[in-house]
Amino acid sequence: MPINYLRGFTSPQRTTRANKRLGCSLAFVAGAANAGGFLAVGQYTSHMSGIVSSMADNLALGEIGLLMSALSSLVAFVAGAATSAILINWGRRRNAQSEYAVPLVLEAGLLLCFGLLGSNLENHRLLYVPATVILLCFVMGLQNAMITKISKAEIRTTHVTGLVTDIGIELGKMLYWNAVLPASGAASVKVDKPKLKLLASLFAMFFVGGVVGALGFKHVGFVSTIPLAAILLLLAAVPVMDDLIAYRR
Repeated sequence: MPINYLRGFTSPQRTTRANKRLGCSLAFVAGAANAGGFLAVGQYTSHMSGIVSSMADNLALGEIGLLMSALSSLVAFVAGAATSAILINWGRRRNAQSEYAVPLVLEAGLLLCFGLLGSNLENHRLLYVPATVILLCFVMGLQNAMITKISKAEIRTTHVTGLVTDIGIELGKMLYWNAVLPASGAASVKVDKPKLKLLASLFAMFFVGGVVGALGFKHVGFVSTIPLAAILLLLAAVPVMDDLIAYRR
């Protein structure tokens, strides 16, 4: 694969096409990690709406232990997003080519840690399950903040509620009948086809990633985190190498 093509995934010089490629790649990784994480610990780790709802439920029911568990997941997600912002802004202040790549390198390392933690889950579930949930929530926050900043909030990759909502809006525009324009002279309703295509691609990649992650976890276990980490490192490798070469000079 050409070096310039790989560089484009996480280079500071952004294009709409590069953002789409990166978004679809990260949606695949997020879907796989989310599905594999559920099979490992019985909880989806990118669904903050559900986690906040569970906090409210458990508070009302007096289940303080479950409340604190959900709160720790929320805090981990926020901490991951904050860490991503810190790393990106740190790199930007130094004109680093790897300002967007470094969070992905960190995410790759954490996914490998997830694989290592998984090997101890069966023997030490009381300790390792909460740690695994917190780790995966941190990873989801880290990734979602990174793609949000790189795409100027146009792309999300770790959850599909917003994607499905926007797909529905665009489909509504596509089905709207413009036979009679209002007297006010308002423009006719038109579907944004490029946006709909992007949304559908992100949704599809998240779903495919989920299937691949679930099958991988089912058949090979936590080793399936290695290809996911490899994908992230491949996306980040060239800008990181550019900075290392520049530093040595």
